[in-house]
Amino acid sequence: MPKISKKGIDMPASPIRKLTPFADEAKKEGKKIYHLNIGQPDIETPAGMLQALKNINFKVWAYTPSEGIASYRTKLAQYYNKLHYNITANDILVTNGGSEAIIFAMQACLNPGEEIIIPEPFYANYNGFACSSDIVVKPIMSYIENGFGLPPIAEFEKLITEKTKAIAICNPNNPTGYLYSREELEHLKELCLKHDLYLFSDEAYREFCYDGREFISPMHLEGLEEHVVIFDTVSKRYSACGARIGCLITKNTALYQTALKFAQARLSPSLEGQIAAEAAVDTPDSYFQAVSKEYTARRDTLVQGLNAIPGVFCPNPGGAFYVVAQLPIDDADKFCQWMLESFSHHNETVMMAPATGFYSTDGAGKNEVRLAYVLKQEDLKRALECLREALAVYPGRTIS
Repeated sequence: MPKISKKGIDMPASPIRKLTPFADEAKKEGKKIYHLNIGQPDIETPAGMLQALKNINFKVWAYTPSEGIASYRTKLAQYYNKLHYNITANDILVTNGGSEAIIFAMQACLNPGEEIIIPEPFYANYNGFACSSDIVVKPIMSYIENGFGLPPIAEFEKLITEKTKAIAICNPNNPTGYLYSREELEHLKELCLKHDLYLFSDEAYREFCYDGREFISPMHLEGLEEHVVIFDTVSKRYSACGARIGCLITKNTALYQTALKFAQARLSPSLEGQIAAEAAVDTPDSYFQAVSKEYTARRDTLVQGLNAIPGVFCPNPGGAFYVVAQLPIDDADKFCQWMLESFSHHNETVMMAPATGFYSTDGAGKNEVRLAYVLKQEDLKRALECLREALAVYPGRTIS
């Protein structure tokens, strides 16, 4: 029998999706599951996006340019320039989801065996993208005690070697919801300039900042233009995860042209996705204001509810729609599986993502879970009730 590749064996399973078979079995048993494991919002997609799809009338479903449709990139540049990014359409490469943008950047900026530093916990698929690109993730620990703030720059310095080529952040952060400050980004700027590093910034959750807090992008920092690579997507901003349209943004012309070669190899991003995404740029501000208000209420419901459960600690995030909570349990992977296989409260249970999958450091996150507040408040309250009851009877509870 032919053997599987080493890369295939090393490719990590998704902590977000790996418990799906257990959830499927629980549903067959008649249990209702509150899905807090995945960032699939229940917020309605803007009507303009959906109408654009309904209005499609092309006669041939053709390729688009590898870099994306010019009218969409032009319109997208206008959107970013309202946010003071000071870019042109020629700085934007349209991709099949934000995931492809990250892969293109890793492959264009790093040679096999070179290293990228990422504060952990981090979006689990970064590990998978790095594996497929033959590069090495060097994790740097952030801590729940201070809400997962940026680690001290001195700790970054300890990790930098001749193989280090980039630093990556997700802002606001998935999975922690942490929103990086201007001061933290200025520190990263100085570090990248000092060591001539790329700074990757995943901004999928840019619109989700709460309590009047300011969003700062590396694009706002003068002097870093040749170093910055932005990743973005319509998935979260417009609650359009299935559209699979993202983009890579950089003012570094050589990098853009290199990434474009990878884009040409995969031919083109989807035509219908770009049509919908172009229409989405016209979404009124009132849509985002309503969404932000709703997510703020959901965040408050979840965070306050979690911290009211004995033995649970959850920092209050400044953005995105995730929290990482510390639970009084022995093993998050076992607990999340047990919740689906062996527990129900009024025939209901909760699906969560074990935080271990968001760390590269062995053993980290063993008593932490990520929860996405993508359900309406009533469902969040029911999920919290299930979690409270589950922790009271879980055999691996660590606090009496």
